[in-house]
Parts: sequence; C-alpha cells; structure tokens
Amino acid sequence: MIVDSLPSIQGKKHLLDLNDRGLDVQVAQEKVYSFFLEIVQTQEPEDVLQEFKDLFINCLDSANSNSELGIYQIFVGSNEPEFRNTLKRTCYILINNWENRRKYKYIQKLIDSFAEYKPKNSSSCSRKINIFRAWLDNFINSKDCQELNLFAIRHEEKSKLHWTKRYSSYLLLAQSTDKNNPKEQQQAAKRLSKQLKDKFKFELAMYIARSQSAASNINRYRNPSILGDEVLRLIKVIVVRKGVFSYENIANIFVKQTRNQSLHEFKHSLLKYLIYSINHQGFIETLEQKLSEKLFRWKIDYDQVAIDKNLLLRTSNKIIDCLISENGKEPSQLFILLLSQGNPLTLVIALLKIVLISKHSRRHLEMRIANIINYYENFQEEECDWVINFIEIFNITFAIYAENVEYNLIKMKEQSAQNQEKTNLDTYRVFSQLKLHGKE
Repeated sequence: MIVDSLPSIQGKKHLLDLNDRGLDVQVAQEKVYSFFLEIVQTQEPEDVLQEFKDLFINCLDSANSNSELGIYQIFVGSNEPEFRNTLKRTCYILINNWENRRKYKYIQKLIDSFAEYKPKNSSSCSRKINIFRAWLDNFINSKDCQELNLFAIRHEEKSKLHWTKRYSSYLLLAQSTDKNNPKEQQQAAKRLSKQLKDKFKFELAMYIARSQSAASNINRYRNPSILGDEVLRLIKVIVVRKGVFSYENIANIFVKQTRNQSLHEFKHSLLKYLIYSINHQGFIETLEQKLSEKLFRWKIDYDQVAIDKNLLLRTSNKIIDCLISENGKEPSQLFILLLSQGNPLTLVIALLKIVLISKHSRRHLEMRIANIINYYENFQEEECDWVINFIEIFNITFAIYAENVEYNLIKMKEQSAQNQEKTNLDTYRVFSQLKLHGKE
C-alpha cells in the first residue's frame, strides 16, 4: 500500500509501478517528481502533505514495513545519495508550488514533519528497514535539512532564531547559486532571498519614517535591525555623503578616468579610490600594505592588458575575496584585522565602493558574506558581536545605496553660528522614496 491516502489520484497506479525491481533508479525518480508535481497542483495541500509523509516517513514505521518497502523499494541496491537527492528535490517541488500559492503554513508543516520524526525500536525490523531509517535520520541531521529549515523562518519570531538565521537572505542566495542543488531548490531559494531583502528594505524605510514623527505610533513598525535607535544616526552618517561628492558620483568619475588603463595602472588607481576620503588612518595603512601585497602579485601576466568589463569584474571580485574570504570557507586575515580596528562602517564603505564600480560583483560579495555567516555558525552570539555588527551595518548601507529606495537628508532647522563648520546631524531628518526608473 503506497498511496492509499489519496485514492482519487490518477497517479496511484503510476507509483505502484515503482515496485518493479527492474525499474531504473533515475526513471523511478522522475516518476516520483512527476507524481508530486501533479498532485501539488491539483490536490489540497493537507492531502499532498499526508501523501509525502506516508511515502517517505510513515512507511518506515508501519506494521507492514518489513514486507512492504513502499517508495524505498526503488533504493534497494542503490545508495544513500540517490535517496537524499530524491527526498530533497521532492521537498522543493512542494515548497516552490506552495510558495507560489501562498500556502506558507504547509511549508512549515513539511519541515516540522522531519523535526517530529522519532524512529521506533528497530530490534524487530529487517536490515533493509534499519538502513533506510538511518538514511532518513542522516538527512534530518544533515546540512541539506538545515538549508530546508531556512524556508520556515518567515513563521518564527526573530528573537527565537539562531543569530545566523537573521541573515538567511545570504544563506539562501548561496543555495540559489549552488549548481549541485536541484533546480527547484535554486528557484525557491532565489525567490525567498529576494522576499527577505525586500521585507528588510520596506521595514527599514517605514521604521525610519515613523521614528521621526511624533504623531506616529512607533510600535507599528519594528526596527528590522538589531542596532536599536543607533540605526537612525548611522543612516544619517551614511546619507550625508550626497551631491557632488557622493559615493555614486565618485564611482562614476573613477570608471571614466580608468577606462583605457592597463590592469597594472588600474590596480594602483583602485587602491587610491578605495582609500579616498577615508579618515581612519589605521584602515588606510592596513589597506595600503596588506591589500597591495596581494593585488600586485595577482594576474601579473595580464598587467599590460587594457582593462575591460571582464577584467573589472575579476579584479573587483579579487578585492572582495581579500577583504572578506579568500577561500570561501573562512574569513580572510584582512577581514579580521580591519574589523579589529573597531570601525566596521569603513570596511562596509570600501565594499560599497567596489560594487558601485562593478555592479555584477554584488552577488559575489553576498556569497562571501554567506561564507562568513557559515563559518561563525557554531559560535555563540556573544562571541560574534563584532561580526554581527559588521553584517548589520552592511545590510543598512546596501539598503540605502545599492537598492531601489533613495534616502535623503533634509535640514529641519538652522545651526547656531558656532556649529556652522561642523554638520550637526540632529538638525536633519531622513526621508526615503522609491528611485525613479533608470536613475542610478
């Protein structure tokens, strides 16, 4: 008995055919995918979820499990990765379709079904059943299942989440670009990553607007950052660089001035560009010494080649690697050194400058942020305050400068004569609006 929970489904006979021992595993897998793709689009989510649980979970503990392996029959003589790929892709087929239909609670229920799984006493079970139970248990405790859990975060309070889950948009982006993941997982991860980013942008804009209005109920819009009330002053510090000397304008000037340079010349220009207008002397000295050592040894054979879009992208990505993570696994020495100097905003601005001259480096940068989050995943939040602070400032800065919401400072009252030379941010308010199409 494989699909008795949905007797009306026309694919019942279809799945029963999986018991044919001569059936090729890949053919059987495609039949499973087609079956779930059909029923998720035609049946009630509750019924589809029950079908999934009966096929992949409940059958291992049924009274007939020793004699009837159900869907696991196709994995007899196969290997664990084949089972895991089948289970994983089936999950994302369901997630993708439920996302499209806004059936979010069933995504949560699907993920909960793994958390709730408790295998029964295995002493009286056959060797095959114990193997398949071990495979399912291994999946539940694997990185694959951890990635699946990211799709349940929309239902959980942030205060209850592990600190890394607050930055799930980056972890999801990493899933969406991993070619080893099934296409359904890549699509679902890409969609949810964008939704989380858009949610952060909206909540930040609304919080800033309401927090400056005495007539508003500030509790109506919660601060999406954990920086507290400091976030308003931080935004003012970031936005104050507008007009002729804005980061965007400086980036545009840099691109025009370096258009015909060789790669060697461009390396020199790039270092000057990164430290331009930075007031943190320790940061400048560290960047000039450590970054130049790595940059000028890189691609020496191309030093006399004229810079083009491809070389610009590769060079920008190389700088990002040096500043964040060179191997995609652990933080670079430069990342730790620069943040140890106590000014994360300066590093974030340097990264912003890179993206402003090489927009296609944005994804690579966010991948490196995901690498940092994964590296510190097993650290306690208190041990990672400095990393978390950096990511929070990164989120806010890129929401301001590299997204479709424009922030501006408006002067609300005149400064006293003694403060004329120094900008008093308390006399300004932050206003946000959607950027016009085609506007940089």
